[in-house]
Amino acid sequence: MPPSTSISLSEAAERLGVHYMTAYRYVRTGRLEAVKSGAEWQVDAEEVERVRAEGAKHRAPTRTRNTRVNEYPRRLVERLIAGDEAGSWAVIEAAMTAGMEPDLVYLDLLRPALQIIGDRWSDDTVTVAQEHQASAIVLRLIGRMGPRFSRRGRKRGSVLLGAPPLDAHGLPSALLTDLLRGHGFAVVDLGGDVPADSWAAAAQAVPHLSAIGLCATTPDNEDNVRATIAALREVTAVPVVLGGNAVASEEAARDLGADVFSASFRHAVELLEGVAGSPVDP
Repeated sequence: MPPSTSISLSEAAERLGVHYMTAYRYVRTGRLEAVKSGAEWQVDAEEVERVRAEGAKHRAPTRTRNTRVNEYPRRLVERLIAGDEAGSWAVIEAAMTAGMEPDLVYLDLLRPALQIIGDRWSDDTVTVAQEHQASAIVLRLIGRMGPRFSRRGRKRGSVLLGAPPLDAHGLPSALLTDLLRGHGFAVVDLGGDVPADSWAAAAQAVPHLSAIGLCATTPDNEDNVRATIAALREVTAVPVVLGGNAVASEEAARDLGADVFSASFRHAVELLEGVAGSPVDP
């Protein structure tokens, strides 16, 4: 690929040997120049080479650290399946001591661990009880991690999060809540199984509402998702971002009435940063 070719931020991160969120932080802090094209960041390959050259002397230690970090999800899965909350927290503490920042604890440790457990549940190698126990422990771990995402100063607006009726999964919105708080948002998390009229009432009550994030993870629940978005449309014009394992594509999200489709937690944060305005007074 010629040096002047434009590449995605994901590919830039791969070339730099860093995590996507680290490359994204480079963009936000001005270390890496990039331009927004739709929902994606585009980076000039020559710019990537410049940043890579600057950090070449640090590359070997980073690879060693990443090798260790890759072991943490496996260790966390073992502790969660065993129902060992103290041991699970010890894995998180070890990861942070090794340099893993709080947002990456969520994205590269908790999320992959939950995915592995979900896959094992699908394969009948983890019981329903073990899966529920692991989810309950993770919720308590999130409670301990929450204060690490607090930011002082004016907020960038408020985001309303939660799940539609008959979708009892509260973990996705709990994870996203802290990630957004770390990016300067005020967040109201309604949790799982929220009636459509309660969504509408909350949207009217939240001050400085910038966007609404709907986390849909229960399959065959499209009617409730559509009804929730319709109820929100009656009371607010702010963008509705829809994501989760039950939403396969942007086309499916728009068919359900959403403005924007989020393919991942990272994408959701990036999208919501894009719709947020300047910080507002409390």
